Amino acid sequence: MSAAEKIPAFGVVILGAGASARMGRPKLLLPWRNTTVIGHLLKQWRELGAAQIGIVLRPPDASLAAELARLDFPRADRIENPEPERGMFSSILCAAGWPGWKDEITTWAIVLGDQPHLRPETLRQLLEFHFANANAVCQLEFDGHARHPVLLPRRAFKELKVSSAETLKDFLKRTSVRNAQCSVDDPGLALDLDTPEDYQRAQDSTEDA
Repeated sequence: MSAAEKIPAFGVVILGAGASARMGRPKLLLPWRNTTVIGHLLKQWRELGAAQIGIVLRPPDASLAAELARLDFPRADRIENPEPERGMFSSILCAAGWPGWKDEITTWAIVLGDQPHLRPETLRQLLEFHFANANAVCQLEFDGHARHPVLLPRRAFKELKVSSAETLKDFLKRTSVRNAQCSVDDPGLALDLDTPEDYQRAQDSTEDA
């Protein structure tokens, strides 16, 4: 797909129901550039052309709700996970079963809430790769390993609703949709914001870029 071609409508699922136990404070509310991590993620995916963004959050999360209100993020696009202790995949299942997605969306990006340091060109390359590869399930690949985000076309997203898989990795092995990996050179893909030290490294990496 050339840069001049319009990317089809896609939705974004931001996974924000984690407890941030190792970080010691909510990751999505950490300062990032001139906003917060969640503020940056919203801005980044809107600039990439997302038709709709849904945020999966834990109930109650008054601090995150207050930040989303400050960012004017619609209440209608907040997806509540009633059992966040069941882990990340439970949030993905909540998003797959959520009835609020726009009809025109053909693909969903499953986005971790702790990757504000990824380069916009990395994410753009993944989107273009996905829509040029017959709507396969697509993941970024760096240093020999599959990374997040993951792009799921409509068929795979629907399969989530009836899947007996217990993890996203297990689901990706079982899905009837072809899997493809988009190889990129972005060291940030190997870094998650799990600890204060990770957070500092991520900030340093974006300052040096």
